[in-house]
Amino acid sequence: MTAQTREERLAALREARVVLVSACLLGEACRYDGKSKGSSRVMQALEGKEVVPVCPETGAGLGIPRPAVELRGGTGEAVLAGRAQAVVVSTGEDRTAAFRYGAELALTAAQRFGATVAVLKERSPSCGTQGTQVDGVVVPGRGITAALLHSAGITVLSDEEL
Repeated sequence: MTAQTREERLAALREARVVLVSACLLGEACRYDGKSKGSSRVMQALEGKEVVPVCPETGAGLGIPRPAVELRGGTGEAVLAGRAQAVVVSTGEDRTAAFRYGAELALTAAQRFGATVAVLKERSPSCGTQGTQVDGVVVPGRGITAALLHSAGITVLSDEEL
């Protein structure tokens, strides 16, 4: 699959009937810190569309609030390939299995409801589309859920691209 330009991703969003969306962007207080990241730009972009809200981390059973997690050893693609992990920043506890499960739930939801585009929260270890926290710094690349959705042919957009 060739890389899409920002304009192509935005065009895909305009044409989409059903869109998978990070629940925190819709105002759900489901982030690791117990807050939301409600976005009027996201809401405006979704006007007239069917919306499938997801939070891969809460879907996988991780609580609200929960300890901050970062990727270690690589981006979401590396995690999916078994070369990197999702770990709790403060303790190093491995949360890879939960993050992979949450990503699989998000993909299942997208497929079940026919979502062709996902609008996701940037810099999240799950949902980052352009950049994500790896080894304590934001690096170019996708989080685990964004990587899985992309590999399945779903167009992934960052909330910051709208």
